[in-house]
Amino acid sequence: MIPEHSDTPSQKLLKLEKRLLRQVGQAIADFGMIEEGDTVLVCVSGGKDSLGLLALLQKLQARAPVRFRLIAMNLDQRQPGFPEDVLPRHFAQVGVEYRIVREDTYSIVKEKIPEGKTTCSLCSRLRRGLIYRTAREVGANKVALGHHRDDILETFFLNLFFAGRLKAMPPKLRNDDGDLVVIRPLAYCAEEDLARYARGMNFPIIPCSLCGSQENAQRRQVKAMLRAWEREDPRRIASIFTALGHAVPSHLLDRALFDFASLAAGAKETEAALDEAVGAAPVRFFGTPTIRT
Repeated sequence: MIPEHSDTPSQKLLKLEKRLLRQVGQAIADFGMIEEGDTVLVCVSGGKDSLGLLALLQKLQARAPVRFRLIAMNLDQRQPGFPEDVLPRHFAQVGVEYRIVREDTYSIVKEKIPEGKTTCSLCSRLRRGLIYRTAREVGANKVALGHHRDDILETFFLNLFFAGRLKAMPPKLRNDDGDLVVIRPLAYCAEEDLARYARGMNFPIIPCSLCGSQENAQRRQVKAMLRAWEREDPRRIASIFTALGHAVPSHLLDRALFDFASLAAGAKETEAALDEAVGAAPVRFFGTPTIRT
């Protein structure tokens, strides 16, 4: 018998979905990701994150105050053993318009990249070109990707440790040609929550045989570091992520962002004024840990 204070599995899933929907809706609102009349191409690889993204966007579409169109896209890269019937069947079941693009990028990557080397860079460039081409063909003006909070944090630390840059994944960007906007509606969502949601929803997960087991060694190190930090103090990850939205150029060293050379005694930008500006920034924590039951 289930105690009255306990949630059933279905109730837990509903609570999790509600939190994810709130986080996705907040990200969309904060960064102006989706607007009236948009056509959004949702890239679905068959992994937990992109399948979760599609499901959450469909639910938001049904209740959103603005009208927008969703088109799911899967790029079949002709990987050996790829079950090409799984995603079309899933798209039909959930009632979303979709496009399947079949291009043998697998052979190109295997030919160009020596055995044992990371394939991600070339693979992502090839995928990006095909995604943009498809977006134009279907008349989409937005492209939605399934990167989440943890992807953004890992990218930040990879740039910090190995590239000497304060840089992460932007939640929204315009492509080089200027005709498409790329959005990441899962920017506030934790990977663990998305994994639990995928299990609860019983999504038809398709592993990537090209790079699914070949994760970049540096990213693997950063992921392990962040997981260790979260175990020690879950608030640390929330604080780091919040900091990405509260940059203070006057307290960094980038002369392109702040004109240090023009500062002089008696100038408007006094130490007290700068400190006041820092303290005035509203602080909101996304992905703050909750008790798992």
